Amino acid sequence: MTAAGSTATESTENGSAIRIIAGSRFFRAAVIGLFFSGIGLSATAPQLTLFLVDDLGASLSVAGLYYLTNLMAPVAGYLIGRLSDRSENRLVLYRICALAGAAGWTVIAFAHAIWVPFVVSIVALSIGGAAMSQLFAACRDELNRTPTGADSRVISVVRMAYTAGFILGPVLGAWFGSIAGLRAVLLATAACLVAQIIPLGTQRVIRYRRVTRVSADGVTEVVADGGPAALIVFTGLTVVAMAGDTIKFGYLPIYMDQNLGLPDSLRGAVIGLQPLLEFCLMPVAAWCADRFGLLRVFAVGIALGAIADIAYATSTSVAGVIAGQVLVAGQWGCVAGLGVVIAQELYPSRVGTASGIFMSSVPIAGALGGAVGGLGAASLGLPHVFLPPAVLSAAAFIGMVLLAQWHSRREADRVGSVDPGPS
Repeated sequence: MTAAGSTATESTENGSAIRIIAGSRFFRAAVIGLFFSGIGLSATAPQLTLFLVDDLGASLSVAGLYYLTNLMAPVAGYLIGRLSDRSENRLVLYRICALAGAAGWTVIAFAHAIWVPFVVSIVALSIGGAAMSQLFAACRDELNRTPTGADSRVISVVRMAYTAGFILGPVLGAWFGSIAGLRAVLLATAACLVAQIIPLGTQRVIRYRRVTRVSADGVTEVVADGGPAALIVFTGLTVVAMAGDTIKFGYLPIYMDQNLGLPDSLRGAVIGLQPLLEFCLMPVAAWCADRFGLLRVFAVGIALGAIADIAYATSTSVAGVIAGQVLVAGQWGCVAGLGVVIAQELYPSRVGTASGIFMSSVPIAGALGGAVGGLGAASLGLPHVFLPPAVLSAAAFIGMVLLAQWHSRREADRVGSVDPGPS
C-alpha cells in the first residue's frame, strides 16, 4: 500500500485508466477535488470584469489591467514547485495553496476598493493557482511508485475532471449570480476551493525518490536528468502556441456578431462547442500518446491550433468558424491532457517544479496573446487578427518537432548508458 492508500493501481501493460482511478482512494479524491476546482474558478472567470466595473467602479481599461496580475503565477508556481520537491508530503502544499486561493476570493468578495483585487491576486491567488500543479505532482509520485502501463491516460482522465467542472461552472455561476449577486459568486468560488481538499481527508503522498541506476556491486544511484533546459523550452513553445487562445476569446465573438451577423444563440453554441469536444478528445490524445509518443502527439495538437487560426482568418460563414472550433478542441485535448505529463517526464527529478512551471504557461500565454491581439486588431482588423497566432503556432510546431527528436535521442542514449546490473 502506498502512502495515499492506493492498493488497486497494480502494474498492467493494458491497464484501464478508469479502473485504476476507481480502485485508488487517492485518484478518486483527486478527480472529485479537481471537479470542484474547475466549477469554482470557471464560475467567476466570465463575471470578474463585470464585478470590477459594476461593484467596484473600475473603468474598462483598469479592469483589463487586472489580468496582468496573472504574470505572478509563474513566479509562484516555480517557488512552490521548488519547495514541493524538497517536501516529504506534497499534499500539505496542495492544501495550503487551495486555502490561500479560497482566502483570496473571500477577501475580494468583501472588497470595496479597486486596489484590493489587484493586491490579493498577486499575493494570494497566485499561490492558490499552484494547487493543481502540486496535485498532479502527487499523481506522478503515485504512478512512479506503482506504474500502471496507462500512466498518461490516468493523468488525462484526472485532468478531465477539471475540464468537466470548467464546462459547468459558467452556467452555474451565471445562474447563481442572477439570484444572489456577483459577490455571492465569489464566495461560492472560495467554497469550491475549500471543497476540493475535503475528499482527500488526511491522506499523504510521500515524494517519490528516483533510482535510475544499479551498479555492479548493487549500489543504487540517482542519475541526473540534464536539468530544466528541455522543460523551459517546452513551456516556452507552449506559451507561443497557446497565445492564440486569448485572441480567440477576445475577438471571435465580435467577429461572429459584427462581421457574420450570427444570432446570440448560434454564437453561444459555437463557443460552447470547443470545451465539450475538448473533454471528449482528451482521452483520445492520451491513447495516441501511449502509441506514438507524448511529444509527437503534442506537436500534432499545436499544428491543429495553427490550422484553426487559419480557418478563423479565412472564414466567411459559420462553417469556417465551427471548423476552427473543432480544431482548437483537438489542440486543447493535447495540451490539457498531455502537457503536464510531458513536463514531468522532461524534468523527472523535480516533478513539483516541472508541474508548477508548465501550469504557468497558460497565464503567460494569455498576456502574450493580449499584446499580439491588440496589435493585430489595430493593424490587420477582423478576421485577419488570427493570422499572427497562426504564424506563432506554426513556429511552435516546428520547435516541438525538433524537441521531440532531441528527446528521443537523449532517451536512447540514457537507456544505452544504464548499467543493468548483474543478471
